[in-house]
Amino acid sequence: MCGIVGYVGPQVDGKAQQVVLEGLARLEYRGYDSAGLALVGPDGVSSAKKAGKLVNLTTELEAHPLGAASTGIGHTRWATHGGPTDQNAHPHRGGEDLKVAVVHNGIIENFHALKTQLVAEGAEFRSETDTEVAAHLLARAYDGDLTAAMLDVVNRLEGAFTLLAVHADHPGTVVAARRNSPLVIGLGEGENFLGSDVAAFIGYTKSAMEVDQDQLVVITPDDVQVIGFDGTPAEGKRFEVTWDAEAAEKGGHASFMEKEILEQPKAIADTLLGRTDEDGKLVLDEMNIDPDRLRAIDKIIIVACGTAFYSGLSAKYAIEHWTRIQTEVELAHEFRYRDPVVDDRTLVVSMSQSGETMDTLMAVKHAKELGALTVSICNTYGATIPRESDAALYTHAGPEIAVASTKAFTAQIAACYLLGLYLAQLRGGTYAEDAQAVMRELAEIPQHVDTVLGSMDRVREIARFMSDTRSVLFLGRHVGYPIALEGALKLKEIAYIHAEGFAAGELKHGPIALIEPGQPVFIVMPAQDSPYDLHAKVVSNIQEIRARGARTLVITERGDEAVRPFADEVIEVPRTSVMMMPLLSIIPLQVFACELATAKGLDVDQPRNLAKSVTVE
Repeated sequence: MCGIVGYVGPQVDGKAQQVVLEGLARLEYRGYDSAGLALVGPDGVSSAKKAGKLVNLTTELEAHPLGAASTGIGHTRWATHGGPTDQNAHPHRGGEDLKVAVVHNGIIENFHALKTQLVAEGAEFRSETDTEVAAHLLARAYDGDLTAAMLDVVNRLEGAFTLLAVHADHPGTVVAARRNSPLVIGLGEGENFLGSDVAAFIGYTKSAMEVDQDQLVVITPDDVQVIGFDGTPAEGKRFEVTWDAEAAEKGGHASFMEKEILEQPKAIADTLLGRTDEDGKLVLDEMNIDPDRLRAIDKIIIVACGTAFYSGLSAKYAIEHWTRIQTEVELAHEFRYRDPVVDDRTLVVSMSQSGETMDTLMAVKHAKELGALTVSICNTYGATIPRESDAALYTHAGPEIAVASTKAFTAQIAACYLLGLYLAQLRGGTYAEDAQAVMRELAEIPQHVDTVLGSMDRVREIARFMSDTRSVLFLGRHVGYPIALEGALKLKEIAYIHAEGFAAGELKHGPIALIEPGQPVFIVMPAQDSPYDLHAKVVSNIQEIRARGARTLVITERGDEAVRPFADEVIEVPRTSVMMMPLLSIIPLQVFACELATAKGLDVDQPRNLAKSVTVE
């Protein structure tokens, strides 16, 4: 949650403010309840903050400009402690002279005890936030050395936090601290940057540096220092960002979500790129785990939240089929609290687009404590979860700005398939021999996705027609079941209407009671060559709900004539093998949700109450 930006550079008119505001605009997907910034210049610290989206802050700054500055910090908020008000917006000021300004991402768990102590000592609080505690503590610890003061403060705090602080007596310096919350450094020429992720400064530099757990960072225009919370110097790992600022712009599209849906052929193709050798065998260079340990794996547990959880459910069918290894999929926030059965023969696969999802991070740490091997599937290089894992398998979907995930979902499935096929290849036998054939089919999927995207006019028309619908149900079976769940989630997230996904076989065990005349139901059909006659079984489900008045919208492969007599609408996708169907059948449901929410006049990129990266438990 929350986006933070820091900048130090030359005192060029307006540049510090410009850099911070541009960074906040690119990080607004992390939270948009309020926004604010503080600048440091010859006249000290000046600040502005407003509840609501970033535009409210920019309007305030146009009406009441801040002074000249070479240094700035900024924040866009997803509210935790205290409502989304002007007073609770960051930055928060500390000390009687208000020389300190602080922005914060995370939760300070012991803030109440600290606040009680500070109030007893005479501190005056102006907000309901936990962050203001850090501002007051920093002001009281300051004795001419801002770095020493920050070291003192962070060792008194409990919880998850990234803090950025400036002081009126130190223009040209930002001090930051990181514990269980994201922070990355941007390296420039005569200027340096800080951000929740690289989007904060991608318009100015592609050179970046990781910040590890329990580290403090000091940036000046010409220097970057990294220090452990124990005061010892540390080295940050440099990396280059592989995308540019244009990738984080809408590029003429009505929304980021629309753009990202259309980017899925490239996202999948880039995720597959370079993962095979000249003989067609899988080569996963990131999997720096002893192959013998991977061969010994007898259980796989995929941990994730939200959309990533559904991508894991989709991949489970294929991984078990190709490897014959028992595979479980768990919500990360349940995994660590249920005393899971995990040992050194268990592979725990975490999935997180941002690599900063707190529940997933804590699940990975718990799995490592239990002796499991851990692999992260992530879209963000240098993020915390991949660094905490034994190995990482990066998707290459590019920046995903819309809160509702689309291209990360399909890229995650593709990455899971790569992992499953790699494990099958290591284990040998029949499925190892099949892996190359499956890879060839997987390589064709981006073109198939492009074909689906080119035939969505009727889906968009249906969505506009249904813009006043109050409830939509989704049915799926086998690999179609997780797609039904994800299709329902997309409508909940951005259209704010009741939507539920069900396993089609569960229909007669209760959910059929929801069917009434006119009820729209999407059905995700199995492939015609699905095992165990599943196709015919789902056709029977369609007949059952249509007999009770439902309006049936059927997603099926091209040439499936068996469903036509029972479908009010048929939405066709190219014919593929069973395991490839999820990568195609999700596309119409993404397009439907985006178009329906747009028709309702809603902000599809920034839905209410949500943020892109959930960095608190």
